[in-house]
Amino acid sequence: MATSLAIIGATSAIAQEVARIHASRGASLFVTARSPEKCAIIKADLLSRGARQVDTAVFDAQTDFASRDILREIAAVQPSCCAILIAHGVLSDNTLCAGDEHRAVSDFTINATSVIAVCTQAARWYESHTFPLTPCIAVISSVAGDRGRGSNYYYGAAKGAVTIFLQGLRNRLFKKGIHVVTIKPGFVDTPMTAHIPKNPLFASPQNVARAIVRAMERGTDVVYVPGFWRYIMLIIRLIPERVFKRLGL
Repeated sequence: MATSLAIIGATSAIAQEVARIHASRGASLFVTARSPEKCAIIKADLLSRGARQVDTAVFDAQTDFASRDILREIAAVQPSCCAILIAHGVLSDNTLCAGDEHRAVSDFTINATSVIAVCTQAARWYESHTFPLTPCIAVISSVAGDRGRGSNYYYGAAKGAVTIFLQGLRNRLFKKGIHVVTIKPGFVDTPMTAHIPKNPLFASPQNVARAIVRAMERGTDVVYVPGFWRYIMLIIRLIPERVFKRLGL
């Protein structure tokens, strides 16, 4: 269990639940959100749940990743923080992105480019410093990145890019004793998916958060949440392209 955890994008329902688990165990937390008001709300909630220390930063992933080294900001107030969860992102509207290349690029920047930038900062920081516990970089990707589908390929392409990047990063950092954890949720019942009709495949943010905490503690390479998505996506990946393109997924 990390005694100090940084979360980029702490307003997401999943990230909030992860933060609350750590707060209940007396951990120190560094959290980011896109407004001071949201930062203040998150900080008050986590302190009330038992967090030892909560530091915050206003961070807009769409723009700030190119001008700020957020890891240096984290280290300035919590130098022993050796675990980071990157949880920010948007659920791209495929129709809107298909009709507006600026929207498509903007969504890709948030979901992929900024994530890769923060991971690169984290890897550089953890490689160059010594920590009492094994450093861990965890990123919320998605099962959508396992195969391009006609209904969500803008979102899926971004998550696929992140997944491939994390594979390479994990391979490079393995010999240095740094864990890189790829988290692939399926459908999760959050405000982001409020417009999607619910079915038995949807998981709760609480269950997903518990799985993330376990994966980070164990240094799991890749975790599908819930676990049955590993087998669903295996089947989907094995469908020949000539058949898959006719399924209308």
